[in-house]
Amino acid sequence: MRELEGIGASSGLAIAPAYCLIEPNLIFDPKEVQNTEIEMERLKQSISNTKKQLKLIYDSTKQYMGEQKATIIAAQELVLEDPAWLTAISDQIKQGNNAEMALTKVADVYATTFAEMENDYMKERVADIRDVAKRMLSNLLGVNLPDLSLIQSEVILVADDLVPSLTIQLNKQYIKGIVTNIGGKTSHSAILARSLDIPAVVGTKKGTLDIKHGIPLIVDGEMGRVIIDPVDDIKRFYLNKQKVLVEGGKSLSHYLSVPSTTADGHTVHIVGNIGNTHDIDAVLAHGGEGIGLFRTEFLYMNRSELPTEEEQFDVYRTVLLKMQNKPTVVRTMDIGGDKGLSYLGLPKESNPFLGYRAIRISLDRQHIFRTQLRALLKASIHGNLKIMFPMISILEEFRLAKSILLEEKQKLLNAGIPVSEKIEIGMMVETPAAAMIADFFVQEADFFSIGTNDLIQYMFAADRMNEQVSYLYQPYHPAILRAIQIVVEAAHKNGKWVGICGEMAGDQIAIPLLLGLGIDEFSMNPSAILRARSQITKLNKEELSEHLKHILTLATDKEVSQYVKEYLL
Repeated sequence: MRELEGIGASSGLAIAPAYCLIEPNLIFDPKEVQNTEIEMERLKQSISNTKKQLKLIYDSTKQYMGEQKATIIAAQELVLEDPAWLTAISDQIKQGNNAEMALTKVADVYATTFAEMENDYMKERVADIRDVAKRMLSNLLGVNLPDLSLIQSEVILVADDLVPSLTIQLNKQYIKGIVTNIGGKTSHSAILARSLDIPAVVGTKKGTLDIKHGIPLIVDGEMGRVIIDPVDDIKRFYLNKQKVLVEGGKSLSHYLSVPSTTADGHTVHIVGNIGNTHDIDAVLAHGGEGIGLFRTEFLYMNRSELPTEEEQFDVYRTVLLKMQNKPTVVRTMDIGGDKGLSYLGLPKESNPFLGYRAIRISLDRQHIFRTQLRALLKASIHGNLKIMFPMISILEEFRLAKSILLEEKQKLLNAGIPVSEKIEIGMMVETPAAAMIADFFVQEADFFSIGTNDLIQYMFAADRMNEQVSYLYQPYHPAILRAIQIVVEAAHKNGKWVGICGEMAGDQIAIPLLLGLGIDEFSMNPSAILRARSQITKLNKEELSEHLKHILTLATDKEVSQYVKEYLL
């Protein structure tokens, strides 16, 4: 038995065998062969195995992620069945190349040829060719490729990192826990693990080195601990602990029908963060009073081309209808940072979190932005839609984004397409610049939503994906609290509301601080809603405001945290 320490990124306990998501070695010896018939038979078997795997992946993707996502796999099946592709590989074998070399040569030619074409659709087929070739090669070498879609039993996922495009494929039915080498508490994989209520420990540094595929694991997401091959006594202890946690969760069901009102009668709104339509069920099941953040960028991932206006309209309409006129805040595309899209051809950047991302892409590539806005506007008649722009730094950005939205609205109205007249237009406050001039922004924005994950990283100039500087992720630091205070005061003076949609919203220590500062809406992962409501109903807003006068005189994150634990929990 051994233990690994990391960062507890998503609370809860998981007990299951390890599934190591590690890219295997696909190096081969490019030999000349005499018996081409053997190589042709090996090729034939590889094709057969690859077809079976793609069929399984297609079925799984369709079941859990929908028909649209499954079309990516269907495109790969077409590559596999292309007669010209198969003939070219066969010809290479006949020239004396072994099957591995023949496949690699043909794949390289195809990929290069397609990449040089002017047709965007053909360019996008390069990824399909590479993926199919990789799978065929693995089958030739007798090596298993890790694939989330093929997991059919309970496991704990172990990886170097989980990029957002991969994380959204997680099937909660089978994936019970996550362990990564890198990442921090606000990395996107951690955020998504919390949204799925999957226990996760990140930043273990050497998880993939110390953990072997199939070995029993215990993941303690609260303590940031991973136990490898636990002895029976330890396993029994954690099974009992797991049972207690489940029972504690059941006791919170009382708060499903309780209003989000403090002990002294101050009412706030507790709403949920979502990344797709499936997440809505969790928000409603946990008593969410609306959607405070719909991360629309996930509509753009795991595909080879931009979603069409009609595709987006269908999703937005579905969300609004499901929410039954409850307030629904939709954030426009926040691509960039660690959320790249290969088909957009985004530039490689030294500091992507400080670079070409979110609203900066939208304002530069307006055809993408306008398509999304039209889809949102057309869907607006089906519910209570609020639109917000991410990563706003200067007033000119907000003005331009808003003017484009209003332009598209007028075009739709001119064409006789109905649009709701009640759409609030707001912005994320996640840069120090935006917080400092909130009094200017509030004259033109209908609401603010503070994205504390990015605000903290920018305030302390510390990459939130880098575990080496994770000590600088200090959500209770006076600098953060003062920035939030500035935003809230500016908004309330002008009759506007302020929400929090970062991880602080559901944080037990942060909730009293945010309530005392005057936050109106708390948007969090669905699994945190009932716990947060339970806490808020026991707090006194007026008393918290008095406590804040003292708290804002404290100098460090640790001092603030200690004060809250001593007097407010």
